[in-house]
Amino acid sequence: MLLAVDVGNTQTALALYAGEKLADHWRLATEHSSTADELGVLLGGLLDFDDVDGICLSSTVPVLLREWGTLATKWAHAPLLVVGPGVKTGLPIRYDDPREVGPDRIANSVAAKERYGAPVIVVDFGTSTNFDVVSVDGDYVGGVIAPGIEISMDALFARAARLVKVDYAAPSSVIGKTTVGGLQSGLVYGFAGQVDGIVARIRKELGAEARAIATGGLADLVAPHSLTIELVDAFLTLEGLRLIWELNA
Repeated sequence: MLLAVDVGNTQTALALYAGEKLADHWRLATEHSSTADELGVLLGGLLDFDDVDGICLSSTVPVLLREWGTLATKWAHAPLLVVGPGVKTGLPIRYDDPREVGPDRIANSVAAKERYGAPVIVVDFGTSTNFDVVSVDGDYVGGVIAPGIEISMDALFARAARLVKVDYAAPSSVIGKTTVGGLQSGLVYGFAGQVDGIVARIRKELGAEARAIATGGLADLVAPHSLTIELVDAFLTLEGLRLIWELNA
């Protein structure tokens, strides 16, 4: 089986694939100081390493690359493919410096093109909110990087002493009748408006009505209130890693 791993700055998503079938999946907090042995003990409680035939890794945390490499060798005894320069993706990268594009963004675009065709826009709600664009010709042509929901709200709470942290939930109305309601409305409708504005401008620049697909931990919170997001694909990044693994196997 293939273990697909997407290490983000805040969370790590993992999935086990039996061929094309998603067998199991997990979402964990990313600990930047984790060692290979700590990762091995943690994963050993979730899966059987004997079932793992290979690991495909996307990581935006460089310090953890070595630890995952050791885990693959010492614990899983399986080959590791790290998505990065030199790895086949089947996706032409039309970027000034392709090495600057995060591996998770490439994986998202590979899966979106395969599943939904081109052109397509991926909106990934992670530590940052990333917009990645596949053109009419099926090429990755770039995107947009905006502050993410959680870091934006953390910054607001840190700067405004009278505001309290709120649950990430949709409010009952746009006009908040309480401080909590007002904050939740600003969070949900503020980011939905940001998405709609950026997607509209991308479509205009592309000259095509590209489908907008959402993914990431908080996609389900914002997507229902967006006018441009068509659907949420929670496993888009992991599916992209599976496709990249198959292409390089």
